[in-house]
Amino acid sequence: MAHDLRNLPDAYLAFWRARHFPTLTTLRRDGSPHVVPVGVTFDAETSTARVITRKQSTKVANVLAAGPDGARVAVCQVAPGGSWATLEGTAVVVTEPEEVADAVARYAERYERTPSPNPDRVLIRIAVTRAMGSVRPAA
Repeated sequence: MAHDLRNLPDAYLAFWRARHFPTLTTLRRDGSPHVVPVGVTFDAETSTARVITRKQSTKVANVLAAGPDGARVAVCQVAPGGSWATLEGTAVVVTEPEEVADAVARYAERYERTPSPNPDRVLIRIAVTRAMGSVRPAA
């Protein structure tokens, strides 16, 4: 089920704040999907999802290979009981220290742990253009 990005249901937003482990799907040069588990945060006000990772990762290489306009990607998470949510959009790799630090802080808040320092850390910033899912309200 598609959702209006300007008016996401409270349960959907809560699902993206809860401690789940999503996957990120990028496309390899041959068009095949590369799906890996990641930590992701979602800022509904700016329709931005953020994934922190190492600059040497395959997901970063896949995003960079798409060129300066970015890569089409999706992040998805599923929870016991059948709730699921997917965010689709265009990803770019960001290396600016302030933006990477902000993404680390958002990750620490969502996942209740601060990642170890990593001088090779970068941000995959996703401009979300579509939200889908079926999320049951928390009991």
